Amino acid sequence: MKLKHVFVFIGGLFFGFGLAFGGMSKQEIVLSFLQLKDLGLLLLLGGSALVTAITINLIPKLLKKPILGGEFKKRTRTLTKRTVIGAIIFGVGWGISGLCPGSAMASLGIGNLPSLIGIAGMFVGAYIMGRFFT
Repeated sequence: MKLKHVFVFIGGLFFGFGLAFGGMSKQEIVLSFLQLKDLGLLLLLGGSALVTAITINLIPKLLKKPILGGEFKKRTRTLTKRTVIGAIIFGVGWGISGLCPGSAMASLGIGNLPSLIGIAGMFVGAYIMGRFFT
């Protein structure tokens, strides 16, 4: 196993733990947040946005190449009709189920087996998109 895979696995564990610890893996908390009744997830979302902003903007300027090999690539930002439609579908699905892909997996990790229904829906949606709309 490559060292890169070990770090990705460890990063995934931290990500899942952070989601579970922050309450993102509990659908009732997410739905309460989306209804603006409990804004506690703002700290989790804000913290993750800050870490992401630092990582994708500052680290490539400080390092010549990634620590585990490869190269930094220029990010391209394109906002298309498909992106907007996808974001709307994602948001509606998140609002209905209280699950996004990351929190759904973390939800399984804490034993929330009904989230399997939401995960199945994500797979069906991804299959339909890939099969009929690409």
